[in-house]
Order: sequence, then structure tokens, then C-alpha cells
Amino acid sequence: MFAELAPWLNYALDWVNLLLRWAHVVVAIAWIGSSFYFVWLDNSLTPPPDQALQDKGVGGELWAVHGGGFYNPQKYLGAPKAVPAHLHWFYWESYSTWLTGFALFTVLYLFNAGTFLIDKSVFNWTPMAAVTTALSFLVGFWAIYDVICRTVGRKPEGNALVGALVFGVVVVAAWAAAQLFAGRAAFLLVGAMMATTMSANVFFWIIPGQRTVVESIKAGQPVDPVHGQRGKQRSVHNTYFTMPVLIAMLSNHYSWVYSHAHNWLALVLLMLAGALIRHFFVARHKTEVAGTPAPWRWVVGGCLVLVGAVVWLAPAPQPAAVAKPAEASSAPMAIAPMDPLLSQVSGIVQQRCVMCHNAGLANKGVMLHNPELIKQHRQQIYQQVVMLRAMPMNNATRITEDERGVLAKWYEAGQ
Repeated sequence: MFAELAPWLNYALDWVNLLLRWAHVVVAIAWIGSSFYFVWLDNSLTPPPDQALQDKGVGGELWAVHGGGFYNPQKYLGAPKAVPAHLHWFYWESYSTWLTGFALFTVLYLFNAGTFLIDKSVFNWTPMAAVTTALSFLVGFWAIYDVICRTVGRKPEGNALVGALVFGVVVVAAWAAAQLFAGRAAFLLVGAMMATTMSANVFFWIIPGQRTVVESIKAGQPVDPVHGQRGKQRSVHNTYFTMPVLIAMLSNHYSWVYSHAHNWLALVLLMLAGALIRHFFVARHKTEVAGTPAPWRWVVGGCLVLVGAVVWLAPAPQPAAVAKPAEASSAPMAIAPMDPLLSQVSGIVQQRCVMCHNAGLANKGVMLHNPELIKQHRQQIYQQVVMLRAMPMNNATRITEDERGVLAKWYEAGQ
């Protein structure tokens, strides 16, 4: 009975995966777009020349044109004297992004921890322990970050130290994740813990602070400026987290990055480059208003870090193989006679995969032209061919269900 339902269950899970990814990307675009816009807006405001606006408490304004219309957003120094009837709140974009992302993480990684979280060649432990530790990364990073902000970051002069401490925690977390989890999962987990902190900033600090301000205005009480200061601090932190989170999520699709011997350092360099480039845009907003030169050193620094990573991660030159013409296409792979299952797997890989994954053409940085390389990439083979069924791409080499079953049996046997 279960065997008959299995294909339909897999089909349903594939749809859940697809729809969650779609929803996650859409709401993430909405959140990142509004976040980037308000950071730009806040840094682009100029004092209003109109005395009537100054008397109302407006501290900055901006004129913009978009879509054929003119807009004049204004920001109050503290808070307006009364709460308008139609006040728009920005928080569902954040919550929806985290909820869809965590649901996707649960469906793909937590429910399949033995396949996607665990790489026994990295760290051999139980799925339950891996899941518990993965969730601890999400909660633990937020807790440490929050303590740093509430202690060191209480005053503006502590912002640089906050940045340095948080960066240090990210580096340690990236290293620890790479020692415990499969490379792809480690990258995703580091991005997820930072994204969780971004949404926690909105949930625990930004929105509660805004609600307190609104309640004070309605009650006719003085507004404590600390709520605005805290909200802006966490909002600025979120904008710096965005680029590192995105590169962590995207780079886990490229095995030549996450399978590197020092993959944690590669991830840190990519995230650092993203943060530096983002800082250039944040700082440039201010220089445009002040009429001063753009701070190109930041984007140059970020690009140099990227170039350094590209050069460092480049594969070593492979010596040209010399083969007799008659052996070039028909020579069997050398297989240990005492390992018949690996021999069968190697035959499948030779027929279905090696044309795109060999010493001359290593798509995604994966080479599978000998048994040692096949064993080295056993988890990726199982993930991509058996679980996700993404490879061979469009099944161009016509791998059969029986062959996928052999690969599954080989992986589960731990050979």
C-alpha cells in the first residue's frame, strides 16, 4: 500500500516545495524592497524650507517622481501630534518571509535530515541531534546578537563595535556549521540564522516600539525617542544583513563553493563582500544629499574581496590525460572487485553522468570520472539524482527508475 502511495506523496511534496519557494521569493522581494527603499529614503531626506512643515514637526522631506506622478514623503522629528486614520504598517512582509522560509527549510532539510543535514564524512551523528543543533543555531545567534545590541549598542558610538562583534559571531557560526553539517546545509543554515535575526528584530523590537509610540500619541503622553532610536538601529542592521543572507542562500547551489575544504571561509568572504557593497549604497545616499564624493572605497573593497575569493577557489590545473585512441571512449572504469555495488554504481555514473562531470568538463565543480570521486560526491549524487530528481538535467541521458534505485541502495549502504 505504501509503495503504491509513495510516488503520489513525492509528487505532492514536490508541489509543496515549489509553491513554498515561489511564495518565499515573492514575499522576500517585498520585504527587501521596502527595507532598501526606507533606508534610502531616510538617508535622502532634506530639511523642509516650508515654515508650515517645520511648525508641524517635519524634520525631513523628499520630492520624487515615479510612474508619472510626483510624491512628497515627509518624516517627523519625533511623532505627529495625532495618529492618522489610515496608518500603514510594514511587518507582514517580514513575517511572511520567515514563515515561508522556515516551512521550506522544514520540508526539505529537517524532514530529510539524514540526507540533507548530515554528511557522515563531515560529522557522523543522528538526524535528531542534527535537527536540534540546526534549530539551536537559529535561536542562539539571535540571542547573542540581541545581547550585543542591548549592551554594547546602547549608544551610537558603540555601533562600530557592535558590527565587529556580530561579524565575529558570524565567522564562528560559519566555521562551526561547516564542521557539523553537510556543506550545502551549512551555508543555508548560516543564511537562515541571520534571516531569523532580521525577522526577530521586526517582531521583538521594531513593531513593539512603534506600537508603544502610537499608544503614547493616542493617550496624549510624551513619546519616548528611545523607541525610534532602537527601531532605526535594528532596521539598519537588517539592511546590512540582507546581502550576506542572499549570497549564503544562493551559493549553496554551487558545489565548488560549499564542498571546498575551507568552505566556511569562502562563505565568510562572500558575505563580507556583500556587506561592504551594501555599505557603499547606504553611504552613497548620504553623500548625494550632502553633495560630497561617493565613497567608492567600500564597493572597491567588496569587489576586491570577491576577486580574491574567485582566484582562491579556482580549481588546480589538471594534467592532460594521455590515452590511446582505441581506449578513449570504451575503457572501463577501474573498479575494486570486492565492491560489486560500487561497480554497478560506477557503471551507471559512467553512462549517465560522466559526460558532464569529468576532468575536462566539471559542471558545478563536480567530477565523477573515477570511483574515488564518486564516493567523494556520494551525498550530492543521492540528493540530486534520487531525492530531488534534478539530475541528469531534464533526464537527458535517460536514467531509469531501477538505476535511481541502485544509487539509493548504494547510498543507504554507506559505501
